[in-house]
Amino acid sequence: MKVLSQNTAFGGMQGVFAHDSEACKGEMTFAVFVPPQAIKEPRPVLWYLSGLTCSHANVMEKGEYRRMAAELGLIVVCPDTSPRGNDVPDEITNWQMGKGAGFYLDATEQPWAENFQMYSYVTEELPNFVSQHFRMDMSRQGIFGHSMGGHGAMTIALKNPERFKSCSAFAPIVEPSTADWSMPAFEKYLGADKAAWREYDACALVADGARFPEFLIDQGKADGFLDNGLRPWLFEEAIKGTDIGLTLRMHERYDHSYYFISTFMDDHLKWHAERLG
Repeated sequence: MKVLSQNTAFGGMQGVFAHDSEACKGEMTFAVFVPPQAIKEPRPVLWYLSGLTCSHANVMEKGEYRRMAAELGLIVVCPDTSPRGNDVPDEITNWQMGKGAGFYLDATEQPWAENFQMYSYVTEELPNFVSQHFRMDMSRQGIFGHSMGGHGAMTIALKNPERFKSCSAFAPIVEPSTADWSMPAFEKYLGADKAAWREYDACALVADGARFPEFLIDQGKADGFLDNGLRPWLFEEAIKGTDIGLTLRMHERYDHSYYFISTFMDDHLKWHAERLG
């Protein structure tokens, strides 16, 4: 593990690290906040997945999570959103594809399949790696994220209910297989057969039988992406008739930015802490 930076915050440690990823065939960067309680005992782990165009740095610098994470004793891990590097395929003029837009799936189509294995990276390789270096209680894991990362968190939780005890999202893409800003990426990553897309679509996963105890979703009503990209009401409709719980909070005047995320970050951290024990 390569140490890129380490800083003390609220009695804990905020670090940025890099390692060679077998899944993504290159060096990957991630951030970890370790609360002061981890000096004495393993602590619960909360995974935060960022959105399109972002990296680990966006929430680390603007998410305002460290004070509450230190108070609650939560380790917060923030992976990157995609592989990086000069040899990684990209569409430079398309912010919805390539670097910064991994969609937390395992690509099957060329030229993306070689590097864009973000589902395997986030669910298998990175947890196995970080658990060797930090005092984590891997029996108590939660996951949350923003936008594309909210999509990732919800689909990962639905597919791994035995691993995660909590899941929440800020303005998630709940049905990416029909959203304007994700359909083209899904076709390029996964091919034209939309049956393959269902594995990475929260609404489709529920329709196909996937279950998770409950979700917390916060959404701003002034979000410019609400009607053609996010559409949380579709997930509300998808879980009708199931035992999945949903707390959906729609907020007047809030947009898609980190001003919105930082406003409700404490609520999400407390939500996870209650469920992680």
